[in-house]
Amino acid sequence: MKLQRKNRLRALSLGAVAVSGALALTACGSDDTGSSSDGGSTAAANSSIKCDDAKGQLLANGSSAQKNAIDAWVKQFVTACKDVQINYKSEGSGAGVTAFTQGQVAFAGSDSALKPEEVTASKEVCKDGQGIDLPMVGGPIAVGYNVPGAEGLVLDAETLAKIFDSKITNWNDAAIKKLNPDAKLPDLKIQAFHRSDESGTTDNFTKYLIAAAPDQWKYEGGKAWQAKGGQSASGSSGVAQQVKQTSGAISYMELSYAKDGIAAAKLDTGASAPVEATVENATTAIADAKIVGTGKDLALELNRATKADNAYPITLVTYEIVCDKGNKADTLAATKAFLTYIASEDGQKILAENDYAPIPEEIIAKVRTTVASLS
Repeated sequence: MKLQRKNRLRALSLGAVAVSGALALTACGSDDTGSSSDGGSTAAANSSIKCDDAKGQLLANGSSAQKNAIDAWVKQFVTACKDVQINYKSEGSGAGVTAFTQGQVAFAGSDSALKPEEVTASKEVCKDGQGIDLPMVGGPIAVGYNVPGAEGLVLDAETLAKIFDSKITNWNDAAIKKLNPDAKLPDLKIQAFHRSDESGTTDNFTKYLIAAAPDQWKYEGGKAWQAKGGQSASGSSGVAQQVKQTSGAISYMELSYAKDGIAAAKLDTGASAPVEATVENATTAIADAKIVGTGKDLALELNRATKADNAYPITLVTYEIVCDKGNKADTLAATKAFLTYIASEDGQKILAENDYAPIPEEIIAKVRTTVASLS
């Protein structure tokens, strides 16, 4: 199955592209480690890297959802360009955007596109330019749970909204039983965990609830958690750890964190069958997205209320945020080399091998063109 999954995703990923540059990475400064992998790895990937004039250290900050992808890229390229390092702190999308608009980092990772006021703030650090959103990493947000005896759990948007708003508080609630008539649901208190930090994962999860269960989820949404009740933890790894060690727990997290004792619920979206949180199903959802950014900005709008078969609606896209113009001269070459690599066929293939969804060809092709024009 794993080999079939990789082959299907490779078919979705792009045709060959020459890699104009890349850089070695050193990720540090975060305790949000998630679960790393071997990066899937091939000597061929390293042989395609051209460092060109890239030198020095890049500071970056942002999304913890993409940290496992960063780790995979690190394992592939750490020895390729010995004159360049990246210090990527996965402190969350909110922290990343703040660091970028304050001129502290060369680029930021965010699971939400820049807001108008953040674009305005970016103009202070991007000389004669502004910050832009480059979609680079896709992936499903799994609804991870730890409920003994409840394998193959199915949930829908209304039930999730009630669970995370403290309106459904026990696992044998009638609404959950209705969705899972054959499951052995225990008389067990629900322990719902949300992110304590400002998070693009929270933003995307609540956008789904707003779109698919508007009568049940009355909050505005955003990176900060707004609903009442529940418990909190920092970062994707933080909520995953809480779910893993707490009987009756449930939370939302990027798929690569939903493992080792954490099951992922299927979603009843109105499609012909409940939809699993898989990279294939996330890519299907992303392919239906619309580019809503203007100019060189490639922000996407996803169809959160989709009922299409095999389209997993709780899907996020992580953007690398960078100046279109006015990047600092001492980091421009390294920034372009790094972004060129991760947008390439090799970079996107690594995503597919590590529980992330590659960005569809028609979108990532525009990203490559934009990266080449950065100045």
